[in-house]
Amino acid sequence: MGDVHFSRERAGKVVVLIFFWMLSLISLSCGARLSVSRQKLQVQNHLNRLNKPAVKTIQSPDGDIIDCVHLARQPAFDHPFLKDHKIQMRPSYHPEGLFDENKVSDTEKPKKGSNPITQLWHMNGKCPEGTIPIRRTKEEDVLRASSVKSYGRKKHRATPQPRSADPDLINESGHQHAIAYVEGDKYYGAKATINVWEPKIQQPNEFSLSQLWILGGSFGEDLNSIEAGWQVSPDLYGDNNTRLFTYWTSDAYQATGCYNLLCSGFIQINSEIAMGASISPVSAYRNSQYDISILVWKDPKEGHWWMQFGNDYVLGYWPSFLFSYLADSASMIEWGGEVVNSEPDGHHTSTQMGSGRFPEEGFGKSSYFRNIQVVDDSNNLKAPKGLGTFTEQSNCYDVQTGSNGDWGHYFYYGGPGKNANCP
Repeated sequence: MGDVHFSRERAGKVVVLIFFWMLSLISLSCGARLSVSRQKLQVQNHLNRLNKPAVKTIQSPDGDIIDCVHLARQPAFDHPFLKDHKIQMRPSYHPEGLFDENKVSDTEKPKKGSNPITQLWHMNGKCPEGTIPIRRTKEEDVLRASSVKSYGRKKHRATPQPRSADPDLINESGHQHAIAYVEGDKYYGAKATINVWEPKIQQPNEFSLSQLWILGGSFGEDLNSIEAGWQVSPDLYGDNNTRLFTYWTSDAYQATGCYNLLCSGFIQINSEIAMGASISPVSAYRNSQYDISILVWKDPKEGHWWMQFGNDYVLGYWPSFLFSYLADSASMIEWGGEVVNSEPDGHHTSTQMGSGRFPEEGFGKSSYFRNIQVVDDSNNLKAPKGLGTFTEQSNCYDVQTGSNGDWGHYFYYGGPGKNANCP
């Protein structure tokens, strides 16, 4: 009898245990469902903020959707300080002494019969006057980011700090660079013509870019940076295409700034070029070479930082109030390449910088920046004085400068990443 009582008691306990186990499973699954739906809601709200109503929509051959958005409806005007901002449709001043592309010798120009650089979406239409083209952000773009908040942002400590090649810094940030730079003066802009390639990326969370940096402040918590160039970033765009990009921050990549138009800041006025859209064609090894010219300068009258792409496209401006140090001038200019080295399997990444070839291979094989110039306090474009170079690990990615009549100050840069001398 006692045994029966005992087994009933034990059965009762088991039933209670099963009941509580099932209850915890239900609450876990409810919690999981709640957090999934909360995340979906966050993502949807973010997409609603970013994707403005379109006057016209263009499907790009690479899968991008380009929305033609009215000038006054662009993301910049979500910024509280820009509510009553009067859009400047042109800069008050252009820098004097703009480099004349016609002076470039025929041997170094893209081959005759090849198309000038354009963006892929142009094949399927163009945006009407009074609108700007914006690459539509899709749900999967935001979901690839570690959080809704981090979408469209660089990680902290992403700027090359020359003379700081201590191993701690290299491993801490995971970013590697091969750059040329100037410092020690007041700078009001920079220009470069950048060779365009499509480097191979090993891991989806890595990227490879080639850009110019306009920097103010210290490399601590208050760095101001304006950046522009081309990049391959599977994480940001969901593919391996080479794309035009910009970036800005006023607090060392902590809380302010973003890529392209993925937050309020940059005011675009141009209806033909889309930030973050694919560039075509790109250079091929020992074949046709293509390059893009980028100029960023501070308008001496209004104080805004303007950007020009090529000879014909003034894209827009970063209002000066976004910055502290750059509201006055830049203290350093950098040009060059950057990659993320996440050290997959404990080895250096094989993500390529530039063309994936070392500088000594030269034209048609290695990637270059040519006609690099700075804007001085008289709004004149000048050759950079005292050009330095910096790379964390020259066996992985390197840089070599030179100068001549056609290319002015130039450098070759890049490399393959992982190799026998860069394990």
